[in-house]
Amino acid sequence: MFKKLAALLFLIVLLVNVCGCVALIAGGAAGGAGTAVWLSGKLTQYINASLEQAIQAAKDSLSPSSLRIVMKETAPGQAVAQIRSRDVGGEKVYIDIHKITETRSRIEVRVGTIISNKAAADRILKGITGRL
Repeated sequence: MFKKLAALLFLIVLLVNVCGCVALIAGGAAGGAGTAVWLSGKLTQYINASLEQAIQAAKDSLSPSSLRIVMKETAPGQAVAQIRSRDVGGEKVYIDIHKITETRSRIEVRVGTIISNKAAADRILKGITGRL
């Protein structure tokens, strides 16, 4: 009996380690806006705003007077909006805004193509969320 219980406990711990960090799981389950997560070279944050509000905040934050980023193209969709631009140093900036519900969205920011610049992505994401 003890061996079966120990094996089950080991499998549960292994499953949590394979699936990701316990804090990340707990943070994702909590669901509130506020904490951005760095994952796969993108800074991701869930926000309590509609897709349209998030798109407008992103466009406003990319104005030359605030972050000094030139917007190259936007591709608004019904579920995802993509904004492509370059910062003053020439680095590519990728902003994807996903519609989760009518009043909730997910923003993903990546700066750079091969190696993403976390500090710049954080600055851009804070600029966007500061306008919501």
